[in-house]
Amino acid sequence: MARRAETIELAVLGLLHEAPMHGYELRKRLNLMLGWGRVLSYGSLYPTLKKMLRASLIEETLSTKTPGTPVSKRPRITYQVTEAGTREFERLMSEVGPTAWEDDNFDIRFAFFSSTDMEIRLRVLEGRRTRLQERLERVQSQLSLTQKEVDRYAAELQRHGVESVEREVEWLSGLINAERNGTPQQTSTATAPDTFGTPSNQPPATPAAEHTK
Repeated sequence: MARRAETIELAVLGLLHEAPMHGYELRKRLNLMLGWGRVLSYGSLYPTLKKMLRASLIEETLSTKTPGTPVSKRPRITYQVTEAGTREFERLMSEVGPTAWEDDNFDIRFAFFSSTDMEIRLRVLEGRRTRLQERLERVQSQLSLTQKEVDRYAAELQRHGVESVEREVEWLSGLINAERNGTPQQTSTATAPDTFGTPSNQPPATPAAEHTK
């Protein structure tokens, strides 16, 4: 739970680094970033916002009422990042280590890659690729054994997991080569993973692959 809260905090800092937002817009953008399988409720978002307010990473302002606004309608709260929040965002984005290429954290880091330099991007991409290659080797080594023990639907799920991870590894390799060559990565919409490494026309890869651990 603590790691998820940290991921949400990084995402909030990144979004507010782009522009001030109110709670509804923040939740909508966060849900788009986290994906359909990880819907963020207000019950998860607002405790994180309150924690960040206490830490002076963000601040809130009340919108002024315009003529004709019903008296009963409460003013809307807008959140914006502070100087301390900007420094914290830059610090978090510059960190390179195992947590930077874990599933949820990598998703968010990748979404804000434009805020980092090439060396950091390369290290995160290479770390993510290595992590997936290790996962792939582990799953493939078990696949031939488990296929003899499970029915065809379970075997198909395992096969899909392997193929999904293989596609992400290929995508990461393309991104790494593009970074090294200083050219933008070009991929087709049919096979390119979406922002978070999942092929845009396929279900999320991680649960299927992890299912075979």
